[in-house]
Amino acid sequence: MNLAVNGLRGDIRLANSYSENPFDGFGKFDFVMANPPFNVDDVPVATVENDPRFNTYGIPRNKTKLKQVDQGKETVPNANYLWISLFATSLKAKGRAALVMANSASDARHSEADMRQKLVDNNLIYAMLTLPSNMFYTVTLPATLWFFDKAKADNKILFIDARNIFTQIDRAHREFTEAQIQNIAIISKLHKGERAEFLSLIDGYFADGMARLAENQQQVEPVSAQLLAVLAEEQGKQAVQDLLAQWQGLAALEQAYQDYVERTEDMAGDDAALDTMNALQHELRATFDPFFVGLHAGLKKLDKIIRTHEKAKAEAAKAEGKRAGTDRDTKQLKAALEQLHKEVSSAESTFQHIHWLQERFPAARYEDVTGLCKLASPAEVQEQDYSLNPGRYVGVVIEEDGKTEEKFLADLIAMNDELISLNKAGISLNELIQGNLRILVGDNETL
Repeated sequence: MNLAVNGLRGDIRLANSYSENPFDGFGKFDFVMANPPFNVDDVPVATVENDPRFNTYGIPRNKTKLKQVDQGKETVPNANYLWISLFATSLKAKGRAALVMANSASDARHSEADMRQKLVDNNLIYAMLTLPSNMFYTVTLPATLWFFDKAKADNKILFIDARNIFTQIDRAHREFTEAQIQNIAIISKLHKGERAEFLSLIDGYFADGMARLAENQQQVEPVSAQLLAVLAEEQGKQAVQDLLAQWQGLAALEQAYQDYVERTEDMAGDDAALDTMNALQHELRATFDPFFVGLHAGLKKLDKIIRTHEKAKAEAAKAEGKRAGTDRDTKQLKAALEQLHKEVSSAESTFQHIHWLQERFPAARYEDVTGLCKLASPAEVQEQDYSLNPGRYVGVVIEEDGKTEEKFLADLIAMNDELISLNKAGISLNELIQGNLRILVGDNETL
């Protein structure tokens, strides 16, 4: 039997005051998945202190007993650990749980730290995973996922710091793509020795990547034709032809992929075969690197040519006394080139996931990765005063933003254009303010 608790919907929630226990009816479960309300205050201690569902690992206590409600009754300062205790004691002998908690719970001091020590000493915690901030639509509050497993094979805790893994939706919101979820989840599977799952994930990325490349190649020729129809410079036409020639290299990559499929389809699941398959995957991925390097070089060259083209058009218009601006042909050029960038980015994305995984787990086995994951012993957790914050264990690494050089340059140019526009608007606004002040004070000279 499984249990799901979603605090956002209010299926089960702690209240500041209530006449009956909201946890009545809880039994023992094989699996609990919960998103309870964060940081609920002022739960009367009397309602939970004699209940083994809450006192097995201790009761959260105020540092002093000055904060009291309900006619002098002592209250729990924060109910996060009531939820944690509830889910920990609601599992069967081999039960598992996954719950979302505020980041602050991982480092909470005083009585909560003592409760964490008991959870660690009882070998209940399997993993801790820190999420990026801004993953919720209503609050920016960062959160941590807690994973319990009463049947875990060792006494170590897997710490994963996923704060650098996200897709930005807008300035205020982030999310995980399906691939990012798979990449994070595979860390736990590798820890459990499920190497075949890791290789299968990369297999899937190769298949998806090849399908995208084939589809995108069909889009390249018509877009290139648009560029050729507008570009008058011979240098520009040659750059488009070079880019088309680079795409012709896809045939050799398709053959390399088919050879890989034939060599791996009958491999057994033993470690020797898995090692061979992993080596073949590394070899196959390496054959794609020059292809994408060539595509980016061609796009970078076209970017430069079109910027030169746009600048020449603007200077010609200025010389004729016309208003400087982007003409229709140049807009078509830029739109066509932007489409080419999208096609390459789409095709390359799945291969970037392969590279990300192989770079961190080159042997298709679990290993500690600085800035990402760490398997910590109870002694190491004790050294950190029983903090369960993954950031304390995995270390820090500077993550690449994933942008290609031409994407970086395009963004830089766009920001510069925006700055120029804002500066012009600022000058106009300043002139307007000065003019209005002159009118108000009736002085056209002093201001």
